[in-house]
Amino acid sequence: MSTLVARPLPARRSSDQRHALVAVAHVRLMMLMLLIGAGFLLVIVRIALLGLLGSPAGAATLTVNPVVRADILDRNGQPLARTIEAWTIGVRPAELLGDRQALAERLAAAMPEHDSAWYLQRLTMKAKFTYLDKHASPAMVNQIHALGEPGIVFAREPERLYPQSTMAAHALGYIGPTATDPNIMGRAGIERAFDARLTDPRHRGEPISLSIDARVQTAMESELGRAMVTFQAKAATGLVLDVHTGEVLAMVSLPVYNPNKLTGTTSDALRNNVTQSVYELGSTFKPITMATAIQSGTITSMARRFDATAPLKVGGFTIHDERGDPKRWLNIPETLIYSSNVATARIADELGKDKLSAMFTGMGFGERPSIELRERAGPIWPRYWGRTTVMTTAYGHGIAVTPLHLANAYATMVNGGIWRPTTLLKVAPGQAPAGRRVLSEATSARMRQLLRLVCLYGTGRKGDAPGYRVGGKTGTAEAASNGGYDHHRNVATFVAAFPMDAPRYVVLAMLDSPEGTRETGGWKTAAWNAAPVVGRVIARTGSILGVMPDTRRDVDISDLRPMLTLVAGATPPSGAEEQ
Repeated sequence: MSTLVARPLPARRSSDQRHALVAVAHVRLMMLMLLIGAGFLLVIVRIALLGLLGSPAGAATLTVNPVVRADILDRNGQPLARTIEAWTIGVRPAELLGDRQALAERLAAAMPEHDSAWYLQRLTMKAKFTYLDKHASPAMVNQIHALGEPGIVFAREPERLYPQSTMAAHALGYIGPTATDPNIMGRAGIERAFDARLTDPRHRGEPISLSIDARVQTAMESELGRAMVTFQAKAATGLVLDVHTGEVLAMVSLPVYNPNKLTGTTSDALRNNVTQSVYELGSTFKPITMATAIQSGTITSMARRFDATAPLKVGGFTIHDERGDPKRWLNIPETLIYSSNVATARIADELGKDKLSAMFTGMGFGERPSIELRERAGPIWPRYWGRTTVMTTAYGHGIAVTPLHLANAYATMVNGGIWRPTTLLKVAPGQAPAGRRVLSEATSARMRQLLRLVCLYGTGRKGDAPGYRVGGKTGTAEAASNGGYDHHRNVATFVAAFPMDAPRYVVLAMLDSPEGTRETGGWKTAAWNAAPVVGRVIARTGSILGVMPDTRRDVDISDLRPMLTLVAGATPPSGAEEQ
């Protein structure tokens, strides 16, 4: 019997086998690492392609301006325009998974601004991306997100918000794209005038402070809007101006628009009538003519009288006063109190073209109004200054300016005679521009007396506010139309300053094409419609502006009062206004 004994493998062979196994493991590990690396590479390439070729949610069809605009504040720090982050809801139609009709119905139920047909049209369009809502609330976003549709996307984008809605819209302006320019930028008002400053990253945390006082702006909008409705006017304009700094505290143009929602806004609403529309402003020019005559030395005595007994015929043109006005010789105070066209024309005839046109130029009437806004209209200046032109422009016919031009001229007349540019920016104490002297202190003082008399005894009585010592002048002119005049429409204006013993503010109200009412006896002139607006605005805002009513104070008119025939017992003017 033999025994077999197995011999062990040689140690070297076992070692070779282990080396082979290790080599295989290394190869497999290398392959795994290559696969992982390839996966990472694919992800990186995909991300790069998406970054280069993809469309971010909420920006597939619209150019979004990523720049955050600086805030705009009123003079007291109240926000008038600011940038917030708003939610947008959009859809990528190609990525929708569910039934589009059912989804459209659910969207219409959640966002009832549109019906299901509108949403279905959006869900089935060929575009890669389209918006469903650009101003969604967080609650709305959560509600739509709960629908679980991956094709609906959400994003947060900067949005310009005007928290006061329509207030001061024409001063603020608006932003947005246009048909020819897809960029989001300022398109009107301060937003346009200071677009570069508002979007400069270096000033992002520095808001622009305007001269506008939201409280005064609200009062003017309220009173002017009420008058516009009451008298069924086509348009209306209002201004409050600081006579010493040129700051605009209120700027109102009606009709108005909402800069938060421009859809459906008419061109009439977008137009800023304060700076873009020019008007023949009628008898509001008469005090400027008087100031010119006094300043030039043409008139040296307030007692000097001018013949107003009959209409004045110049060539083929006849200048007349309203029925009921006194047909007699009028002195200077009476000429303004009764608003005599005839007496004013005679004064202008003595002045001549050079003196009168030079004063108009000095008041800024020869150029666009001086203010930061881009929306400014130039005046309509007479091409030929014949004798008749000199006479008619003296009472506001044949020359057209903006309401801002007129308000600034009145500020010049009462502030001591210094013309300054107007501004919508808040002026720091002591930083008002030097301006230029147009009238002497003495002439300005005399004009304060004369304007006060108009509100005490003349056509401006309904514009007086008890205790505020208001002085001003009415003006009613036929509206220009198709190269001529519309005898059935007029422009009614009242411009005033207060307090006349130490003037601080000019207030202007203008109604375009007002109608008479039963309460006004059918009258549609400034004495009945525009003047009361100014009186109510002053009464509402005077104390806000730091002017306390005081019935014991007034401008000294003791040297002029004895000249007034009406003081001796005659009936004061009826309030009817000349054309």
